[in-house]
Amino acid sequence: MSDPREAVGRLRDAYNSHDLDAIGRSFGERSVLVSPDGIAEGGEEIASLYGQFIEAFPDTKVTIQSVVMFRDTVAAEYTISGTHKGQFLVPGGGVCEPTGRPITVRACSFSTVEDDLIVSHRVYYDQLELGTQIGGRLHFEECEE
Repeated sequence: MSDPREAVGRLRDAYNSHDLDAIGRSFGERSVLVSPDGIAEGGEEIASLYGQFIEAFPDTKVTIQSVVMFRDTVAAEYTISGTHKGQFLVPGGGVCEPTGRPITVRACSFSTVEDDLIVSHRVYYDQLELGTQIGGRLHFEECEE
């Protein structure tokens, strides 16, 4: 049995290198991602959702703060940093145009691993924290719809 932290580490490395194919290969065929940005199923759809965030923040990186494992589940606390250089889709269907502003957002995830692949990945971050950083706005509703 392999260490589930290795599967999560491969996802982090793929994300930090912006390798969407490798992101997709990190997930099992019937995997599910649930995040503030949406819900996606299967490696291809999950990679596409990650790709939207990478397009909005093309220099985005994840920096791990702590990792804890319990059986087949890995909990990670990290920061997401980057620069808002592309359109960012926001809740409710709006779009925030690039502002050129830097972001550093605190986040955490819970990932369940089976057979060296992530089968469930739940990501949590404060959308208000991100919205305030990219637009100096207090609400995403101020972005164009």
